[in-house]
Amino acid sequence: MSDSKEVVKGGEGMERHLGLSTAIALGVGTTIGSGIFTSVGAVAGAAGTPLLTILAFLIGGLIMIPQNLIYAEYSTAYSEDGGQFVYFREAGWPFMAMFFVWSCWWASDPVGIAIMGLTVANYLAFFTGWSSVTVSVVACLLIIFFTWLHMCHKHAGAKWQNFITAFKVVPFLLLVLAGLFFINGGNLEAAPVSSSAAAHGGILAAMIAGIAATTWSYDGMQTCVTMGGEVKNPKKNMPIALIGTVFVVTLLYVLLSVSAVGLVDIDTLAASDAPVAEAFSHIPGIGSQAGNIAAILAVIVVTGSLSSLIMFQARGEMKAAQEGYWWRSWGKIDPKYDSPVISMLWQSGFALVLVWATSIQDLVAIFTFICLLRNALLFCAWFPLQKKSNYHPTFKAPGGPVMAILAIVPSLILMFGELSGIISGEVPLFSFNPISAGILVVISAVPFYLHWKKVNADIIEAAEARRNAEIKEEVAEEATVEQ
Repeated sequence: MSDSKEVVKGGEGMERHLGLSTAIALGVGTTIGSGIFTSVGAVAGAAGTPLLTILAFLIGGLIMIPQNLIYAEYSTAYSEDGGQFVYFREAGWPFMAMFFVWSCWWASDPVGIAIMGLTVANYLAFFTGWSSVTVSVVACLLIIFFTWLHMCHKHAGAKWQNFITAFKVVPFLLLVLAGLFFINGGNLEAAPVSSSAAAHGGILAAMIAGIAATTWSYDGMQTCVTMGGEVKNPKKNMPIALIGTVFVVTLLYVLLSVSAVGLVDIDTLAASDAPVAEAFSHIPGIGSQAGNIAAILAVIVVTGSLSSLIMFQARGEMKAAQEGYWWRSWGKIDPKYDSPVISMLWQSGFALVLVWATSIQDLVAIFTFICLLRNALLFCAWFPLQKKSNYHPTFKAPGGPVMAILAIVPSLILMFGELSGIISGEVPLFSFNPISAGILVVISAVPFYLHWKKVNADIIEAAEARRNAEIKEEVAEEATVEQ
């Protein structure tokens, strides 16, 4: 008998090598990134008061619970790489499946890698005084290194992700807890920020604005579903990872918000370009070193996010290619490295180009509307999925349709906020704005979708035949069990 361990394969033929800790590390590591270093001030300015700022972070985390509960249900029904692509596909919406990956490719994935790489390099430049050219070169080297790590040494990459996530959360939490001991009670009773709705009695409007400002800080919690085909025992581990991520991140953010508004007055916090450093500077013994500490913390935190993005994002394009809705070569799994080498090279290669582009942050803002749209539609998919013969989740979101609606509503509310300028006529539809940019992305996806349906008809047909065979096999097994 062989002494070698049995290798458990996932839906794409790759080894199921990710444990529960790595699934959680992916979600936490992706979510807690560069955004939190600026969003505290943005939320404080939007909410307007210390109490509303804290509530905004709390509610912002709570509204993620229904979304992650639905994701947990989806992921135990379809434990494959590709996540959202698979859920749209199974709902009978192939265009939305392809469009999800298309919008990720142009709107968030390579752009996110480029921004994270530049953010780490810029914080390193805080100590070194590097020129802008050197910063870009260092960002490229970081992207190349983590691509090599996760592409050619994925087991070591998973261990690294566990380490860097713990390494960045622990000191962050310690600083936050230290701040709680030095809160100035007077700061918690400060008058509202003059520019906020709260200053004029619009408490509800201020609350909604504050919650909306937390959106990007909480984005990324569902990361592990994109690598669902590589997670060990997904029926058990995926729900724990998705729900655990919500509570870990929400707890950390709420504690941070309490510490921040208690350490510094709300007006100063809202006006600061470096709110975390501003808050930490009021902890005795740190003072003038707050900027250095915040910069070091930022390097650690954002490096973890950069690593996470490179680790999981290419799985979306890989899955789309395997199903016939992308360029064929991107779906190949390298037999030596057991990873989607071509997809990863394209994604990181595009990110390297974007590093040298200008106003990358603007590119992310442009697609806010389309991201909210695809998220709302994704949770709408829960309803047709209930009728699928192969939909057998081992975890059911409590409340069923109520929970699905609770997952959909926040995205619709935030979408209405994005549309308000168009509706009021303040923002022309045919101008450079999130709505027109989103329409452009949708329109551009249509010809590619039709093209791939034609030229990749053999792949699409083979994939459908394979899935139908799997459904028949599952039905036969269920019938045998019942007998």
